[in-house]
Amino acid sequence: NKYRNAGTVEFLVDKDGNHYFMEVNPRVQVEHTISEEVTGVDIVQTQIMIASGKTLPELGLSQESIMEPTSYAMQCRVTTENPALDFRPDTGTIDVFRMPAGFGIRLDDGPGFPGAKITPHYDSLLVKITAKARNRKEAAAKLKRALREFRVRGVTTNKSFLLNMLNNEEFMNGEITTGFIAANPDLMSPLKEKDRAQKLLAYIGEIV
Repeated sequence: NKYRNAGTVEFLVDKDGNHYFMEVNPRVQVEHTISEEVTGVDIVQTQIMIASGKTLPELGLSQESIMEPTSYAMQCRVTTENPALDFRPDTGTIDVFRMPAGFGIRLDDGPGFPGAKITPHYDSLLVKITAKARNRKEAAAKLKRALREFRVRGVTTNKSFLLNMLNNEEFMNGEITTGFIAANPDLMSPLKEKDRAQKLLAYIGEIV
């Protein structure tokens, strides 16, 4: 009861709306970008300020001061994991790395860039893509557009899984349980993408 800083409380919710406590983490989670986008509060900066001795009143923060969300946010974590192999981490050298952009898209990136060597010794996260829009449907549409623009060559990513999820009607309607992924093996289907530009550059490099 002496902890005074940002934290995350995790629950499971059953079909009747009953909440079951799981754990409290005395830190922010990777999903904190969602809370930041819909409340306007910089949670990372706030926890640093509190750790330095500031109080919530000094920072102008109270439950009443946090604005009522007027938008919807969704986040996708793009990792170097292969959905078809039970999300086994992939390794290799990134040949192509092109990030998406656009209104309502936030990127929290990691070790991704052309020439980066992805090893099995670190977390597989490449980038967190957060979309903000007026509602869930529009946020999902922005995420799908951003994922289609995102280009990674040289290592396998979970991009196909994320797009398949966002195209799934049950997921979009929030009608899912903890058994959803196991019951929908088609979510693991790979994308069919063409790498014409890279092949053309390789061809030009060989003949010049």
